[in-house]
Amino acid sequence: MTTAPTSSPDGLILLECLVAGTTHREKLKQHEPKLYVGQALELVREADSKYDDWAVKVLTTEAEGGIWLGYLPEVRNETSARLLDAGYHLTARLTHKVWDEDWLQLEIEVLLPTPLQ
Repeated sequence: MTTAPTSSPDGLILLECLVAGTTHREKLKQHEPKLYVGQALELVREADSKYDDWAVKVLTTEAEGGIWLGYLPEVRNETSARLLDAGYHLTARLTHKVWDEDWLQLEIEVLLPTPLQ
């Protein structure tokens, strides 16, 4: 049985996942208190990554430059990367955060904005 993608007022939910690589982000502990559930996040394609052909960065949307939180997981990022490459404006939002010892687990939803009706 196939389930249909879920929609929200912010768009079609394409992916629900953990942000990969948060343990490698410098100063994330100092920025974590400013992160909140429901926060809008930016997705930026990193086409020149030498580690992942479909790399997509996850950042906050601060005016002075977002805080780099990590990446979409390598095994689940191809569709989002292809849509970004095709010019679609994908966004994301934080749905859950929790510390597991020194690992900040950030769960997000990747969103495709739906056209206004």
